[in-house]
Amino acid sequence: MISFVLGVEDLADTRFALSPLNETVFSLRVLRDPGLSAVHLPWRRSVLGRLGALGALDTELLMSLVARRRTLPDFLTPRPTGFCPAFEEELALVRAASADLVRRDLAAAHAPDPLPEALLDAAAGADDARVLGLRDAVCDLLQRYWEVAVEPMWPQMRLLLEADMTYRARQLALGGARLLFAGMHPNLRWQEGVLHIAQMIGRHRVAASGRGLLLVPSVFAHKPAPPVSPDEPPTLVYPSRGVATLWNREPAADAPALVALLGAPRARLLGLLGEPLPTVEIARRFRVTPSAVSQHLRVLHATGLVSRARDGRQVLYRRSPLGDRLAGPHL
Repeated sequence: MISFVLGVEDLADTRFALSPLNETVFSLRVLRDPGLSAVHLPWRRSVLGRLGALGALDTELLMSLVARRRTLPDFLTPRPTGFCPAFEEELALVRAASADLVRRDLAAAHAPDPLPEALLDAAAGADDARVLGLRDAVCDLLQRYWEVAVEPMWPQMRLLLEADMTYRARQLALGGARLLFAGMHPNLRWQEGVLHIAQMIGRHRVAASGRGLLLVPSVFAHKPAPPVSPDEPPTLVYPSRGVATLWNREPAADAPALVALLGAPRARLLGLLGEPLPTVEIARRFRVTPSAVSQHLRVLHATGLVSRARDGRQVLYRRSPLGDRLAGPHL
């Protein structure tokens, strides 16, 4: 079991973030072990076909990053520095990892097993130049893999993850930390200021000590995943809600049918919300009053077609995954 000890200040500094790099690295586990999650099989089949067409991608090195116990090296999943950094920003942090950190994290992820042959350049005693060469090769490989396997679906994934964060934030507001963690996963238990994460390979207790807790929803995580090393700040990647709907391909409604169902103003509004927008900006684009827009947004939100999240003093609205499927390619 791994435990995070959170003080009052740490709870006050609990926040959410998205990480395209985390998703890219975690998706490797699904490629290596399809039995982890049957809901991802459509994605896996599609990606394997595209990777096969590339030919030159070093899949042996790619798959060796996932240990036999399905653990991942911490240096490949750095803590997001903002709400949703770009993939290239996160990968730059990996490219800056020291040789000592790369050695430590690869060994810790694969322990008690030895490093696989593809990673032997980072074995204990290897000189720094070999380790850093391996690090750079892994980064180049992850860049190409992201472009093929994850980036095409990232807009839909991001919508789903943001909807999950909106739901979790509401749980936190309604019932505090206890309700927030109770609904995330059966392996999580909140008790007397300590978040316990069960069924972990590691056995350590981490004091947040003012560093707060970062929560990262994930499409590809099948259970809560804290860092392997106790030296890392408290971060928890957890399975997002609604993942089973992500790879479904349902028939899209045509535009006239959508207008007949929702009415022209709401159908047009749903089409606009492919990006997060505040009420005032929506009203400006529609050339109507904010109150008129708010009436339609309330209906769309109540029916689950749009999600909303607070950003400072503004509330941002965006199509939910359900709204995306209903709108289809015609809006």
